[in-house]
Amino acid sequence: MKLSIVATLYQSAPYLHEFHARAGEAARAFAGDDYEIVLVNDGSPDNSLELALELTRSDPHVVVIDLSRNFGHHKAMMAGLAHAQGERIFLIDSDLEEEPEWLADFAAIMSSESADVVYGVQQSRKGGWLERWSGEVYYRLFNYLANIDHPRNIVTARLMTRRYVDALLQFREREMVISCLWVITGFKQCSLQVKKHSASATTYSLSRKIGHVTNSITSFSEVPLRLIFYIGLVIFALALLYAAYLIFHKLVLATPLDGWTSVMVSIWLLGGMIISFVGIIGIYLAKIFAETKQRPSTIIREVHGRTTSTH
Repeated sequence: MKLSIVATLYQSAPYLHEFHARAGEAARAFAGDDYEIVLVNDGSPDNSLELALELTRSDPHVVVIDLSRNFGHHKAMMAGLAHAQGERIFLIDSDLEEEPEWLADFAAIMSSESADVVYGVQQSRKGGWLERWSGEVYYRLFNYLANIDHPRNIVTARLMTRRYVDALLQFREREMVISCLWVITGFKQCSLQVKKHSASATTYSLSRKIGHVTNSITSFSEVPLRLIFYIGLVIFALALLYAAYLIFHKLVLATPLDGWTSVMVSIWLLGGMIISFVGIIGIYLAKIFAETKQRPSTIIREVHGRTTSTH
């Protein structure tokens, strides 16, 4: 098969029919009749699944992967990639914020640059100044801590070769951050500047964004653990200096020190630091615990529109 278009479904009902029509047109322009559209239902609470099943009955190119519950966007995308059979795989969101017509431009760059991946990059992040500023801080901090070159302002849309997707699927993390896996998989990757639309309200709340940042850093960097060690050394050195200062006052100057304020500040400061450090260690232990259980990343209830799968 020449082309697979992979998209996830979550509250996608208002956009699904238009997405299918535009994606099908872009696919036919690229691959003729040799393509498939793989839709992964990530436990969508609306009638996205019912609409997708209607498409399988009217269009033999449509394949629906129905997950048993909501597993999250990243895991749903990996499930779709695992079931894609094309030599070229075009991953894209189904909410029409990203245009299916980008496929032609991505394919042209892939051919001219002999690249394995062509991905979209926004010229600037959507949202207010706070969201754009916090995004820039996140990318700078994450690239420093994880020691990888994560592209800024990337979108989901990307065209990938078969060998790249096969390599990507070798990663078996349960707590995955797929954008980082895209980077560390390697191969030649090229970017294309795109304009992402705002067709729907974001499903990423502030708490989910904070959770994503925490998961990204603790999944790809051991620097927080090293910082705990170095901060402990600094505190130990300062404590020794302060102890020497107290002994000097007691034995040489014979002047009593008013220590109530300093004691309380020290208790609260060190107590807060200890609790936060234990929390950081706990996050890493929780990740180890999750990985050792070897639970499946996703569970598929049923595959509609195809009787067999190669992956």
